[in-house]
Amino acid sequence: MKNLLIAAFVAFAVASCEKKSEQSVQTSTTPPDSMTVPETHEPVEPSTLQSCYVGNTGKDSVFISLDDNLGTITGKLRYKNFEKDSSMGDVMGIKSGDTLKLTYSFESEGTSSERDIYFLQKNGELIEGIGDHKTEGNKEFYVNPAKLKYETAGLKSADCIDFEKKFASK
Repeated sequence: MKNLLIAAFVAFAVASCEKKSEQSVQTSTTPPDSMTVPETHEPVEPSTLQSCYVGNTGKDSVFISLDDNLGTITGKLRYKNFEKDSSMGDVMGIKSGDTLKLTYSFESEGTSSERDIYFLQKNGELIEGIGDHKTEGNKEFYVNPAKLKYETAGLKSADCIDFEKKFASK
């Protein structure tokens, strides 16, 4: 009986080892850092939306170009001031409800600086938040973002075509 059990066990082990898999494994020569996208005949919507704004107060101007990639905001901002130092740089941040919470990295008077800047989106315009700032090193941030006032003249929506030329012009 013992020999019969050993023989049955060996037969079962051999049978399971010889079983052929009916699934085929497909290998690919696609590099590991690339992605295969299935062909489709439907147009793909871009995930980035660009918008541009401009505003004037007396002889001072503000230009901003924003790219919204699913709530992550990047872009360029320029304060062009009359008879004062102007600044130009990049903005990066997030969209939280109807508020853009951005960090403005810019050059002014030969110094690199960063400053928090919030905009409220209202009626197709951007209204800059005004409040107390605190400076630590080259970084300036709002003391209490919840107490910002959005009462300034809004930046009007502008056409983004040739905006870079307007943005960079002196």
